[in-house]
Amino acid sequence: MIEISEILFDEQTINDKVRDLAARISRDYAGRNLFLISILKGAFMFTADLMRSITVPVCVSFIRVSSYGMGTESSHKLSITPELDVDIRGKHVLLVDTIVDTGKTLASLYGKFTNHNPASLKAVVLLDKMSRRTAEVSIAYRGFEIPNKFVVGYGMDHAERFRNLPYIAVAQTSQES
Repeated sequence: MIEISEILFDEQTINDKVRDLAARISRDYAGRNLFLISILKGAFMFTADLMRSITVPVCVSFIRVSSYGMGTESSHKLSITPELDVDIRGKHVLLVDTIVDTGKTLASLYGKFTNHNPASLKAVVLLDKMSRRTAEVSIAYRGFEIPNKFVVGYGMDHAERFRNLPYIAVAQTSQES
């Protein structure tokens, strides 16, 4: 059984960080149109909040990437669906994810979308587990660095539970607590 053991970031702290990231992105993309690719399912809340705070014109598309399945550790097997349904050639693209762990998912997506010849391709993540990084990946906009703990809430889940939490919390099995 997975339980919440501590709250890392409350709702207000998350909102403040998202607005800060959006202000930086808006400043950097001033005078340009921005195309967001949100990585589902985990990034849907972050993407919605982020794009509401970005002040430059924004388009959005969604792609589903999964590597966790029902566990708390990555299976290291990426499943990407569906294929991108829009042409990003010549567009300024920002990959949006709530968390980067090993970096393999973002590295794979960079490789996949670079082949579509965007004008620029960068990433924004709310949470970064830098201590777990095994793949070289560039992150243009980073919210918080977090310890190597399994987190849920604000769109992130364990076995489809906890996505609805308005905060980000550490989750662990009841045997660990």
